[in-house]
Amino acid sequence: MVKKRSSSRAWLKEHREDLYVQRAVKEGYRSRACYKLKEINDRDRVIKPGMTVLDLGAAPGGWSQVAVEMVGAGGRVIASDILPMDSLADVEFILGDFTDEAVFEALLALLGEGRVDVVLSDMAPNMSGVSAVDQPRSMYLVELALDLAIQTLKDGGTLVSKVFQGEGFEAVMGTARQHFNRVLTRKPEASRPRSREVYLVASGFKGQ
Repeated sequence: MVKKRSSSRAWLKEHREDLYVQRAVKEGYRSRACYKLKEINDRDRVIKPGMTVLDLGAAPGGWSQVAVEMVGAGGRVIASDILPMDSLADVEFILGDFTDEAVFEALLALLGEGRVDVVLSDMAPNMSGVSAVDQPRSMYLVELALDLAIQTLKDGGTLVSKVFQGEGFEAVMGTARQHFNRVLTRKPEASRPRSREVYLVASGFKGQ
């Protein structure tokens, strides 16, 4: 128990001293993760004005905040999470698990006859610290995001999803290549160096 408290204190100290955490507070963003999406977009021009963006696992809302800025007044941002999220201006939020039929139908109802330009997923499981448990859980979330992207993206659309390197990584990359013309990974500077996370950027959706 003492070891756990010591580990928690060390994490809190690192978190408070993190430059991206400090920058997020100063600039009014909900999480340091917003800078990961900003860097990816600066490099790959994923989100443009007027687009419709679907943000999965959106809470606490950092990526949705950034997406709203990027799409501008003519765009839309739809967000979903199993956790509640404080409301954000110009973000349409649906609470629930998007793999549940009712939640999925609610997302489709918001879209109407349209489809989305970009699907975002910064989802990660609650980490146990046991790789044999955490890695399959994380890959499952990527597979869910990829499946939803296939169902909702416009032709030529883009998926940006967190993915952890390890078992199952190459299989997911292979599936993405079947459905997208360009598939690569990015490691933003805002992503902690010791983390195995990278971001799958799959663009040029080939359609269903």
